[in-house]
Formats: sequence, structure tokens, C-alpha cells
Amino acid sequence: MITILHNPRCRKSREGLAILENSGKDFEVRKYLDDKVDEEELSGIIKKLDIEPMALVRKSEVIWKEKYKGKTLSDKALIKAMVEHPKLIERPIVIANNKAVIGRPAESILDII
Repeated sequence: MITILHNPRCRKSREGLAILENSGKDFEVRKYLDDKVDEEELSGIIKKLDIEPMALVRKSEVIWKEKYKGKTLSDKALIKAMVEHPKLIERPIVIANNKAVIGRPAESILDII
């Protein structure tokens, strides 16, 4: 099953959703700000993305600037921060076939579906 971690208020996330809608494939939409990920799940997604946790952080978010910017955080602490404040998670994320991709640019979603 293809899953998109989606924030409907985000233009890039809506672009990613449109690619999935136009693909003709079955997928599920998970509004991750409402249906939050836990630390174990987020760790698994990061592993599927094959990135370091810091690469998934939205550093332009106010919460990042106020609480975390300039601090040295372990990978575990970064994951915990993203779980506590899901707005910090880069979006959209599409998960399929035990792989994942950040949909920036949205066309990168085509690489895994």
C-alpha cells in the first residue's frame, strides 16, 4: 500500500497528493498532524528514506527556531522533537514498497510508485 503523510495546508503536500491521484494507484492519505507518528514509526520512516533525522527537520518552522536552533541534538532527541511537534517533519512523505521519499520536488514521488 502507498501512503502519503500529508498536510492539506501545505502547497508541496497538495502537489504530491495530486501526483498520487493522477497515478491511478491505490493509496491512503494520512494527515500526520492529526494522526501522529510515534518515535518507533518515525525512526522506521527515516530508515526507509535513508537519511539522517536532521534532513527531515523543517528548520524554517517557528518552533524549531524558538526551541532547538543552535543546540546540538542527538538523533534520538531530533526524532522525539519531531514526534512532539509534527510540524517540524518535512512534507509530504510517500511510503511504498518498503521505501520512502520526501516529495520535494513532487515529481520525486514517481521514483517509488
